[in-house]
Amino acid sequence: MNIVDSSGWLAYFADEANAKQFLVPLSDSASLVVPTITIHEVFKVILREVSENEALQAVAAMRKGTVVDLNASLAITASGLGLEHNLPMADSIILATAQAFNAIIWTQDSDFKSIRNVNYFPKK
Repeated sequence: MNIVDSSGWLAYFADEANAKQFLVPLSDSASLVVPTITIHEVFKVILREVSENEALQAVAAMRKGTVVDLNASLAITASGLGLEHNLPMADSIILATAQAFNAIIWTQDSDFKSIRNVNYFPKK
């Protein structure tokens, strides 16, 4: 299982330099886990920077994976992980979701670079 965090989705949609790094997990929707917090973050950025139509198209693509809602159990786990790894809320939710699904996180976010089961690609 794989999770592409918001930075990876945004790089992919904007065809940035690292976009190709995220093709492997994004091309396998059966193994793709999508935390709702990533939908929130991606929609917000694309809405602000491009348009509502583009943001809705991005969400449609993201929904091809298995969308995972934040529940009480994930929230509690995320709180502990956030404290343990000094992560912001969204990142801790993504990490908790990855652990719940035994998923690898694919990211450009340096907050994840020293965490196990993360494929980190520094922004170019």
